[in-house]
Amino acid sequence: MSTTEQVQGTGKYSAKWQERFNFFDTYGAPNDPRHKEAFKALPGFKKKILINANVIAFFFGPIYLFVLGLWKKNLAMIGIMIGLSIAVSVIFGLMGMESPRALDSGMSAAFSVMYAIMTNYAYYLKEVKGEQSWNPFEGMRF
Repeated sequence: MSTTEQVQGTGKYSAKWQERFNFFDTYGAPNDPRHKEAFKALPGFKKKILINANVIAFFFGPIYLFVLGLWKKNLAMIGIMIGLSIAVSVIFGLMGMESPRALDSGMSAAFSVMYAIMTNYAYYLKEVKGEQSWNPFEGMRF
């Protein structure tokens, strides 16, 4: 019996999470070539979004990761966000300018996308594999 079958037997996870867990269990991490080929073969845009992204994490990333128990990855992401924001503020401050609103909005959107993309696989690692590291980009393809 695979780890995913054990997880499914508990009834603890919704059909969406079970489908995501099955996909990751079968095809590996997003940086695995098998995953990439299987992902391309998925039927329809909705199915690709279901596997690849988490809509709740896009809108409520920092809160949602704490709810899922992914606090290590969340603290690392928050640290990256704060560090990058401070670096941008210092650079523009040294030039005697305020950072452009478009840059701030772009950084916010980029962090939202990163939360959306990393959440499903990170939760799979925690719940199915029992692994929880500080690396928020573990297994991701960039």
